[in-house]
Amino acid sequence: MNKIFAVVFFLGIPSFADPLPAKPPVPANNPMSPVKVELGKKLFFDPRMSLDGSVSCNSCHNVMGSGTDNLPTSVGVNGKHGGRSAPTVWNSAFLSVMFWDGRMPSLEEQAKGPLTNPVEMAMADHGFVVDRIKKIPGYVDEFKKAFPKEVKSGTDITIDHFAKAVATYERTLITPNSPYDLYVKGNKKAMSAAAIRGMATVQTVGCTSCHMGGNFAGPALPEGTGFFQKFPVFPGSDYEKKYDLVKDLGKFEATKTEGDQHFWRVPTWRNIAVTAPYFHNGSVKTLDEAVRVMAKMQLNKELKSDEVTDIVAFLESLTGKFPEQKMPRLPDTLGTSFF
Repeated sequence: MNKIFAVVFFLGIPSFADPLPAKPPVPANNPMSPVKVELGKKLFFDPRMSLDGSVSCNSCHNVMGSGTDNLPTSVGVNGKHGGRSAPTVWNSAFLSVMFWDGRMPSLEEQAKGPLTNPVEMAMADHGFVVDRIKKIPGYVDEFKKAFPKEVKSGTDITIDHFAKAVATYERTLITPNSPYDLYVKGNKKAMSAAAIRGMATVQTVGCTSCHMGGNFAGPALPEGTGFFQKFPVFPGSDYEKKYDLVKDLGKFEATKTEGDQHFWRVPTWRNIAVTAPYFHNGSVKTLDEAVRVMAKMQLNKELKSDEVTDIVAFLESLTGKFPEQKMPRLPDTLGTSFF
């Protein structure tokens, strides 16, 4: 038996998920190192990775806050809006696929996508990104330090090196020690009475058939596997039209496989209290309304007001401790003009 769950069982504390792991899974071909983390952080914050120097990874996934931009849909180059809300980057290292539709198998592959998306960072191609990096001497030096066996000079830098550095930084974005985590480790005072009731309610109602595991986004799975659920399971509710929730066909948009219509990667509950608005289109503004929508559309249940209040209290208990993020000093262009 897991040691923590042995303690939980002994203390009589009901639980259904492990605390958030202290460390994320790390692929063998991209080991962690302090210099790679620092390089990835700079690239994550650098708006020069976008066509006109106006958008960085952090623009949509703000790690000085919730890990998202708290907008219904994010704003890219030239003020363009995408069709989906930006998921939080916090604890994304524990997901086995990326994006709402799970179309990318890893953090590394995800890091490449926004660069060339015409409504996000709008670079012409990945070669354009790499050419820009090579013109910044400070970056060349840092890539050589982060990848000493692979990068001997600027000509050796590839988009894969960029992606590996960014993904390495993102694997440090973990929020441990939420009230729930402390509670299941044995501190019975860490959660409020309402949150404890809410924890029991989400199990009784059936929410945890999907939102399970340490990240409350499904079981831990091998990279690229993905944990998906159909949304809605029970179609036809008034919420569909009110919030325009079924226009987007989800995973089908990426795969064009008929059976993938309206399937989505199960999102994490971690820090959900601070990542409003909710759902793939950011159409629901409040957490209590999101709880009602999910209960009706996924479980065909209409919750009582006190049940909603308790569930929200439990979800608030999943807000962890955010490690301090300091804005990095970016390497100078040394007179080179990109824009």
